[in-house]
Amino acid sequence: MNDRALVFLDLETTGTRTTRDRITEIAALRVFDGEVIDRYVTLVNSQVSIPLHIQQLTGINDAMVSNAPTFETLANDFFAWLGRDTIVAHNARFDYSFLRNEFARAGLDYAARPLCTLKLSRRLAPEHAHHNLDALLSRHGLASQSRHRAEGDARSLLALWKCWHEHYEAEQIATLAQAQMQQASLPAHLDPARLADLPERPGVYLFYGENRAVLYIGKSINLRSRVLSHFSNNLSSDKEMRLAQQTHDIEWQETAGDLGAQLQEAHLIKQLMPVHNRMLRRQSRLVSWSWPQGDDAPALVDQQRLASSEQALYGLFRSRRDAVNALKQIAVDYRLCTQTLGLVRGKGRCFDHQLRRCLGVCCGEESWESHAGRAREALERLRVQQWPWPGRVAFGEISQDGERAWHIVDHWCYLGSVESLDRDRLAALGKQCPRFDVDTYKILNRFLARQDDTLEIHPLS
Repeated sequence: MNDRALVFLDLETTGTRTTRDRITEIAALRVFDGEVIDRYVTLVNSQVSIPLHIQQLTGINDAMVSNAPTFETLANDFFAWLGRDTIVAHNARFDYSFLRNEFARAGLDYAARPLCTLKLSRRLAPEHAHHNLDALLSRHGLASQSRHRAEGDARSLLALWKCWHEHYEAEQIATLAQAQMQQASLPAHLDPARLADLPERPGVYLFYGENRAVLYIGKSINLRSRVLSHFSNNLSSDKEMRLAQQTHDIEWQETAGDLGAQLQEAHLIKQLMPVHNRMLRRQSRLVSWSWPQGDDAPALVDQQRLASSEQALYGLFRSRRDAVNALKQIAVDYRLCTQTLGLVRGKGRCFDHQLRRCLGVCCGEESWESHAGRAREALERLRVQQWPWPGRVAFGEISQDGERAWHIVDHWCYLGSVESLDRDRLAALGKQCPRFDVDTYKILNRFLARQDDTLEIHPLS
């Protein structure tokens, strides 16, 4: 790559969120044949307050940038200066993402194929565990030049580049650089070889961070396209950007189809509690409304009753407060008496009747039977589908290859999947105590509502 100019780039910013934080300093060195032939260095008025910890790290404070140009002011000039030259940066995804977003705010579409020296270092020296800029400068005996200021870091990066050309063959560096730029934009810490075998089949995937910490679990009917999509979206998504920066490894498990992928995803998220999953990992104790015949009003039951109750249940709520609010809203919609429903205390004419929001069961203007009938009918919209079988059920799902996998569920609790219904495999799953799981309930109800002929239902005695 020595036959064309490279732009060694470093940015200082107000934070790490590429869509919300702003650039405070730019340093770009145009280098040809190892020599700096042009430079673009400037502070930038970020138009937002610089956090104290960032000021302490970079030494750049609000007063220093108050008279500097805004990025919008310099955008056209800097856009023309960059041209089509390749930019070189350490953890290039970070700097490139900030540039893309800042140019986009100025109405300019900047696109380039950045060369990441962090990725390149991992390929040149895979025997080393650490590849941050400080570690590389120390490893190669290079002096640090004003670290965490843009030009100092850009010049340190250039010094590292020259050092590499003294230790490695230029052809080796060029081959690795070209291969990197031809690939999809992958996380800096992730070995591209890990993605080579990603199948275009249904399944779940797991992103791991440092020390094998589970970061994220997802599912798809096409594992390859879904996993790669995480790395193409992160330029405009703070969440995807953070995930890509933290990802060190990926694993996946193929499933027969979408049902198996959804059940396994929900199960693994609750088991491993990945930091980037929020919705499915919640395991708060659910409550529901129950109204047995003969009772005066509905009553709340907790999660222990959900799997075993033979009475009709209404609604699945993560707290008593949510359940009460839902029933109050039904009372408003159907002009029911919150006092008769047991939601508020009192005797005689209720306050809602004075506001014409109650038909008067509390003061004899409506019979209790009429009110109870209307209330039960209104609750039907929240009815929880009861487990229609006496015990465990195997749901058979056919894969693309025509092979069937069996997903074992007991009272809306996913126990696991097996390839065949032999005694030993089922016995291993039978040791688990079923517990109502709202996510499994929702997943299975969606599939059962489709009445899909490819889904075989086999109750187990």
